[in-house]
Amino acid sequence: MSETADLVYRGGSIFTSLSDVPEQLAVAVNNGVIVAVVAETDIDALIGPDTEVVDLDGALLVSGFQDAHIHPVMGGIELLQCNLTEATSGEDTLATIAEFAAANPDAEWILGGGWSMDHFPGGTPTRQQLDAIVPDRPVILSNRDHHGAWVNTKALELAGLDASTPDPADGRIERESDGYPAGTLHEGAVDLVLSVRPPVSDALAYAGLLRAQAELFALGVTGWQDAMIGSAIGMPDLLQAYRHAIDDNALGAHVVGAQWWERTQGIEQVEEMIARRDSLAETVSPDALSLGTVKIMVDGVAENFTAAMNEPYKDAHGHHTDNSGLSFIDPELLKTYVTALDAAGFQVHFHALGDRAVREALDAIEAARTANGPNDNRHHLAHIQVVDEADAARFAPLDTIANMQSLWACHEAQLDELTLPFLADGAESRQYPFGELKERGARLAAGSDWPVSSANPIDAIHIAVNRIAPDYPAEPLGAPHQRLDLATALTAYTAGSAYVNHREHDTGAITPGHLANLVVLEPNPFELAPDAIHTTKVASTWVRGAQVYRSA
Repeated sequence: MSETADLVYRGGSIFTSLSDVPEQLAVAVNNGVIVAVVAETDIDALIGPDTEVVDLDGALLVSGFQDAHIHPVMGGIELLQCNLTEATSGEDTLATIAEFAAANPDAEWILGGGWSMDHFPGGTPTRQQLDAIVPDRPVILSNRDHHGAWVNTKALELAGLDASTPDPADGRIERESDGYPAGTLHEGAVDLVLSVRPPVSDALAYAGLLRAQAELFALGVTGWQDAMIGSAIGMPDLLQAYRHAIDDNALGAHVVGAQWWERTQGIEQVEEMIARRDSLAETVSPDALSLGTVKIMVDGVAENFTAAMNEPYKDAHGHHTDNSGLSFIDPELLKTYVTALDAAGFQVHFHALGDRAVREALDAIEAARTANGPNDNRHHLAHIQVVDEADAARFAPLDTIANMQSLWACHEAQLDELTLPFLADGAESRQYPFGELKERGARLAAGSDWPVSSANPIDAIHIAVNRIAPDYPAEPLGAPHQRLDLATALTAYTAGSAYVNHREHDTGAITPGHLANLVVLEPNPFELAPDAIHTTKVASTWVRGAQVYRSA
């Protein structure tokens, strides 16, 4: 190009996501688009009197992170409610709840979430613990993984739950010796109380979205796939919040919305989803928001024994039980639904944790491929906690993407105390087999599942490389070959997730023609020891060439 640039980045390293090593390059931007990636010696010709020059001062410039599995509105709302994510123990959790209740005396309900199961014996806190600090108002607090909730007696009474209330087909009520609900609800049992909780207002959902976007920009996340668009688990349809943000010119991130598949309904949902997808496309640019994905929950989570496993769970004494987890959708029906969605041009985003769930999802994709032939829908499996070796080899031939939540791929209290002791022998070696999936040719994408866990990509990348949490003394989880190198982990969070989102044509890499969605990281993680990657911080975040975050 002969004209000067609006914006230039120089003086550091560039990780383009197109090679495995950072390079000493400079980047020029015009009108929010990258126009040149050149040697430092060639950039002066593109600098004019009005060019803004960002001196990287040795830092690393990367493409904006993209989160391929996240619940941002839910995360933003929790930050505005009783936020328990920072509590360090059961006592700290209770103190935080008491403080919030005292500070909000006019709140009819105490709502929020983020408590850790490993802070309470058996992962199941009791109603009496809440009654002692909030006896007069109903309380419902989601746990960290959002597959369960903690309620007090007032909430149980308002919902009409007692010893005679049966467990729903897709959930479980923890009970006292006489059968009365003990205070912890799992999976579909949570809906029994959510049905009487005040609905989340449109105003709160919108405020949550804006709060979430600010939080994510500060972490370098410039685009995402929202894994729950539709009315589910007590949330309203979040499409209205996104539309509001677009109308207000307040949505800076680019978003793919995954329409929520209601597991109690059937194939009639396909036509409804087609209509919704096409209707949005008539009024909203897909550069901002699209609805070409459908999210299907195949199973639950391992820590409450609802993840679908090939082998049964053990009890506390190490004996096999008759519980192998839940398949939320009959596997044969799943094949029918996925085949229909695939034929309609939808990407299917599967929640699949257990090895049986992974197999059922891959079987459904295989059935769709057999019926419809190959296409570019880019189906992906999120979470993939336990994957059978035979199924790890199926991802690549089925063009199925492995959507990693790598922050979980390490020893920590919830895994070590509430999960691994109850899984079949040998299950530890099959936890989050990301290195094996890569070796078998699978494409890798990355996400956080926030607010289930931190949305910080650097923390997740650190664990993908080390398989050890910085603050948890333990051996690496799994064999050495399950670790990823830094370039692979960074690429999964940039180009890999851009591919999932069908945005690799203009995002996910630093190359001419792509949007200037960029992040400055310091210190450069490639210059650190692997066990120090987590010390890297986001210095600034840019969307279409405009700075949207700068560290203090």
